[in-house]
Amino acid sequence: MRHTFHLKTLAVAVATLSVASVASAAGLDRSGQDITAFLQDGTYAEAVYTYIDADVTGEDTSGNKIDDIAESYDFFRYGVKTDINDTFSVGVLYDEPFGAAADYSGDNNFVDQNPLSPRNDEGTNVEVRTESITGIIGAKFGENKNFQVYGGPVAQRVQADVKLRGTAYSAANGYTTHISPDQDYGYIAGVAYSKPEIALKAALTYRSEIEHNAQSSEIYPIVGTGAIPAPIESALGLSAQRNDSIEITTPKSVNFDFQTGINPTTLATAKVRWVPWSDFAIVPSLYNDVSKVSTRDDKGLALVSYDDDQWQVELGLAKRVAPALAVSGTVGWDSGAGNPVTSLGPIEGYYSAGIGAKYNVTENWAVSAGGKYLWFGDAEGQIPTKTIVSDFENNDGFVLGVKLSYQAQ
Repeated sequence: MRHTFHLKTLAVAVATLSVASVASAAGLDRSGQDITAFLQDGTYAEAVYTYIDADVTGEDTSGNKIDDIAESYDFFRYGVKTDINDTFSVGVLYDEPFGAAADYSGDNNFVDQNPLSPRNDEGTNVEVRTESITGIIGAKFGENKNFQVYGGPVAQRVQADVKLRGTAYSAANGYTTHISPDQDYGYIAGVAYSKPEIALKAALTYRSEIEHNAQSSEIYPIVGTGAIPAPIESALGLSAQRNDSIEITTPKSVNFDFQTGINPTTLATAKVRWVPWSDFAIVPSLYNDVSKVSTRDDKGLALVSYDDDQWQVELGLAKRVAPALAVSGTVGWDSGAGNPVTSLGPIEGYYSAGIGAKYNVTENWAVSAGGKYLWFGDAEGQIPTKTIVSDFENNDGFVLGVKLSYQAQ
């Protein structure tokens, strides 16, 4: 016998899984660029707050202890969509897709220990923030409007600050760069399929890379000290400070979102995400030009780059346990972006387990909350020359999230 159950019977279970189902450890990935708000039925709006606290400790190659370098990190996500009619839908999404926050302190090779240095006791630090607004229009087609194509423009803003300190960076000790905020544009495109009688939804979403041309301000103290021969400094146009443009291309991505009802009160979900971090690099011009001296070529080095692409998989179950209450659980895996990896983010992916709950306050309004525990993969930290400078093992973290949502069908 064929079992049929409508999505409305599972409405309270929907979206319990996406509150803390993000916070990727690969590259600079953070929000997971979730678009499921647009895939909800009728008029839908949500506001999501996510807090990440990781414990990332290790030791440098001299055996010195490195205390927790991962600063707590939080971000917001907003989404709103509505159906114009039974064919067309429009929506707007806001998130903070990429970021980093790391700060070294203590007595180790990532802190300037020179008592004569103006940077004495200053540690290596990195902060990257992005903001993104996505406009989407979708069109349903097919005999029962089961299929939908969607797409639209994406506006993205990025800014960054990096300080390299300590003997781990050798001649680059004291290097600083500030990348001023820059906004540029890309696009999103996708296709979805739904079968409401079994609460099935599947969506494949592509986001384009976005090319930024920002202004950077660099300081490289070693230049002009005589450590680099004057003829080479002159030939490369080197000076201790440089203001120049920098091209940063945030990566494209592909997300696959799937859900289906198992029975009238249970929903199964799956998420798969791919990001080609191996194509990503941050290459400030002064840092790159100075590195040409050590590499003895005209290519030089990137300040930040990754060796591998990211794969992320998350599986979940949501269960309606009362007319207005549902609970959920997830397990996940993130491949990371290679090992060894940059010393500015020494984590090789993670395994995760999470729980969540959603309570329908009224017929239209709901509150969701969730948490996730992360087991980070061990990683060796390297500097751009590929020299191993640190080792990080047995680290973990957690993610907390809360969501307020509204839906009218």
